Amino acid sequence: MTWNINTVALLVPLCFMLIGLTITVLNDPYISRKHRWVMGIILVLSALLIVQNVWEEYLSAGPLQWGLRTTLSVFGYTVRPVFLVLFLYIVRPEEKHLGCWVLVALNGLLQLTAYFSPLVFHIDENNRYQGGTLHDISYMISLILLVYWLFQSFRNYRTSRKQDLLIPLLVALMIPVSVLLDRQTGSMEQPVTILTFSIVISCVFCYIWLHMRFVREHEEDLKARQRMQIMLSQIQPHFLYNTLSAIQYLCEHDPKAAGATTEKFSRYLQGNMSALKVDGEIPFTQELEHTKIYLDIEKVRFEDALRVVYDISCTDFSLPTLTLQPIVENAVRHGVRGKRKSAGTVRITTREYPDRYEITVADDGPGFDPNAPVMADDGREHIGIANVRKRLEQISDGDLHIHSELGKGTVVIIDIPKKQVNAI
Repeated sequence: MTWNINTVALLVPLCFMLIGLTITVLNDPYISRKHRWVMGIILVLSALLIVQNVWEEYLSAGPLQWGLRTTLSVFGYTVRPVFLVLFLYIVRPEEKHLGCWVLVALNGLLQLTAYFSPLVFHIDENNRYQGGTLHDISYMISLILLVYWLFQSFRNYRTSRKQDLLIPLLVALMIPVSVLLDRQTGSMEQPVTILTFSIVISCVFCYIWLHMRFVREHEEDLKARQRMQIMLSQIQPHFLYNTLSAIQYLCEHDPKAAGATTEKFSRYLQGNMSALKVDGEIPFTQELEHTKIYLDIEKVRFEDALRVVYDISCTDFSLPTLTLQPIVENAVRHGVRGKRKSAGTVRITTREYPDRYEITVADDGPGFDPNAPVMADDGREHIGIANVRKRLEQISDGDLHIHSELGKGTVVIIDIPKKQVNAI
């Protein structure tokens, strides 16, 4: 074999594909440990098969080395069906597939007869590969395994996404076509067989199929976790602690008010939990009601130190859940707690414009420097505001702007374009 530009052009992309897939598999946190082991074995065998192809092609062009050539051929024809069994563990990792391993072992034993019999193949005195009576045994066993693998892939046809089934079909078609092409080009000098190329590409396809299956099976779990993270990021710990302390105080001094506050607190938590079930938008009136419950609880704590002004001129629009309440909560923290000596005012305003709806939350607290790298306290406000801004952009194509001035207060403006909002 002559190492020319064509040989390099074949091997370089194949090797880079294998290296890239190896790096991806090792760094993929979503596939199981068992699947990672299976993919690791497949990748190692793929690399060894490429080496076997190149080495055997090199030896076929030189002087006869019967033992080494026979060993390389035995390895090549033995290992190819193993890939199909390993592919089965990607589709059905919970099963043992013992029958398939029996077929693989039978094929391996038959290939070993090449050391003392031409039953399957032999290397002649001219250093040429010659097939025997059972030359096609490896292909026959591979065909049986391929059909079985396809059956396992389609076993849950009714519950699978039809797009996912395209990958097993492509692999099942690509491998037989590669065998036929190799037989047609058998006399041509090629460092790596077309079948080996197909096996490596099949490895990539199987990994893609594996990742798609994970996403499909865990999609709802992932959404639930994301919703939970959003909810938890909106509920400030200090609010929970202070509310419980206020209820405890009222239980001793005003049991009736304690009961009313407990009922409101329960409705507040229920509203946050209900947000976990919502992926899209909710009516603004629903979000406003949830915010009012929160403010009623805060008024129990702050009494006359908290003034709330509602200037609601429009409600006929929708927005992502838990959008207004966390912004108002920040306004209470800075507008009321920040003033310390006097009452603080939080103003909630809505306005309708030709192209958008605008929600404004303003407080007359001490304000802050917008250019400062960190806000006061522990910076948890950043998390809530970042979540609100992200969901506004993703769900409503909206935006959030913050204007603050030291000594004058803070204004948060939420813009929701009309073209993305369904009228209620």
